[in-house]
Amino acid sequence: MSVVYKKSKMLTDTPFHYCPGCTHGVAHRIVAEVLEEIGAEGNVIGIAPVGCAVFAYNYFNCDIQQVAHGRAPAAATGAKRCNPDKIVFAYQGDGDLASIGTAEIVHAAARGENITVIFINNAIYGMTGGQMAPTTLLGQKSTTSQKGRSAIVNGNPIRVSEMLAVLDGPSYIERVSLGDVAGVIKAKKAVKKAFENQKAGKGFSMVEMLSTCPTNWGMLPLDACTFVKKEMTKVFPLGVFKDI
Repeated sequence: MSVVYKKSKMLTDTPFHYCPGCTHGVAHRIVAEVLEEIGAEGNVIGIAPVGCAVFAYNYFNCDIQQVAHGRAPAAATGAKRCNPDKIVFAYQGDGDLASIGTAEIVHAAARGENITVIFINNAIYGMTGGQMAPTTLLGQKSTTSQKGRSAIVNGNPIRVSEMLAVLDGPSYIERVSLGDVAGVIKAKKAVKKAFENQKAGKGFSMVEMLSTCPTNWGMLPLDACTFVKKEMTKVFPLGVFKDI
């Protein structure tokens, strides 16, 4: 029998805890495979914040530091400056990166820190109970916007990739989707480019991944993938926003 797929060496044998249909696991696999492919095994430092991604230290086969909510870019900055020969990445959700951690991501990008940020955008606070996030769509219901997000009451969704792309510091920013196989293939190419940029010393890179949260969206996994492709991409268009 021929082997068609095997787990990356950059992943441990710990079973994922994520809800059925959540694409955090897909994102983990992509990151791990890319790190292995670029020969970074044994030379990686990851930063895990608060949120669904908090247990990343159980899954990635590398040194992982857990930090306070939103502070991953700041911690990644310190780790990279102290260990410039290491590959350093932050793995963050939208509630973490785009809310309590807004200042950290903006200033890390503005400084052009030579780190890679994997930004999981599932338009909601997943781990803490399904509250509205900075990326929640207009009209989308959550535990704190039970009639749907209102622009007047709650403001508009924040497009992080577009916002950071206007800064001088970033070298590469792209938004991809994990809603289907084609999107996953493109996402892996984007992540590989982001890490290769770091190896080349080009500075700050971020890949935003549109992801699913079937549990807090109240959807079946397949319907959640459809929501990503048909609804989220209207507000968060896919593509490269900066590439130097």
